[in-house]
Amino acid sequence: MNTQENKVVAFRFFERFTASDLEGALDTMADDATWWIPGKKERSPSAGLYPKDKIGRLFHRMVNALENGLKMTVVSCIAEGDHVALEVVSEGDLKNGRQYRQEYHMLLKFRDGKIVSVREYLDTQHANDVWAAPLIEQELEKARTASQGGA
Repeated sequence: MNTQENKVVAFRFFERFTASDLEGALDTMADDATWWIPGKKERSPSAGLYPKDKIGRLFHRMVNALENGLKMTVVSCIAEGDHVALEVVSEGDLKNGRQYRQEYHMLLKFRDGKIVSVREYLDTQHANDVWAAPLIEQELEKARTASQGGA
């Protein structure tokens, strides 16, 4: 495949993700593909290197927590050899009322017309504030309720 064809597949991934066609998005990835998200696991639960099946589960949890999916827009794209680099923005409203507005840089590597690795760079603090903080707040509220019930 050439760089132009790789760019087409990269755009297709984000188009399908935006349409909440997660299986279609995952179909643009090789079976042995990996997805890396930056951060320290103890501070950012989604940080780490994921195989395709686990990133798929993360995508499904994410989309299920959103009112109308996650709109992802490619702002710019360059390609060289088997790599495609994209600047992407996203927006989505969570069912808990929080708003997710993210900016990314994605580096995709291709093999035989499929994505084989993704390195995702994003505002990890915003992701934590929107996705992880509500879970922590729920746990704290449960603990407060339990302690008040026992007093």
